[in-house]
Amino acid sequence: MRTGVVLTVGMLTALMLAQPHAAPQQKSQSLPKVGPAPEFALTSQDGAEVRLKDFRGKVVALTFIFTMCTVQDRLGSDFGQKIAFVSITVDPERDTPQVLKEYGEAFGANFAGWFFLTGSLSAVRGLTRSYGVFAAKAENGNVDHTFLTSIIDREGILRVQYLGVRFDPEEFRHDLLSLLND
Repeated sequence: MRTGVVLTVGMLTALMLAQPHAAPQQKSQSLPKVGPAPEFALTSQDGAEVRLKDFRGKVVALTFIFTMCTVQDRLGSDFGQKIAFVSITVDPERDTPQVLKEYGEAFGANFAGWFFLTGSLSAVRGLTRSYGVFAAKAENGNVDHTFLTSIIDREGILRVQYLGVRFDPEEFRHDLLSLLND
């Protein structure tokens, strides 16, 4: 397992578990519509082809890092049935479907609603650019990348993006659930 990924997960888990957040203020309007989310066709942790359009009818949280470990449990029965998490590797040369499956298992991912995807280097590189993510292999072999999480509505429209690792997990959960009624 890559050191950078372990450090990233450790930091994110610590941030999410550190302190309970106050309930978010009710938003009077729905999330903005940014535009159609870039389509993809990648390979899941089980070796199956997965496309963004496969998630139509569900709200999708898409990230190029491994996050949201504790949030999946707080979504209740909506997780997997109405909400999906999609984590796309930024290191497809090392992150095979088997590596991703072992990674998800090690961090308690519920595979009923959480998909870990990989693909060819060119496919992943093109997708990271489409979503506005910078990713480059460092001299030590780790991949430096932008920490970006996107929420896509049930029709495939990109609604919001969280940049960095310090976003509020309660706001994130609220935004996911708000799109179920939007």
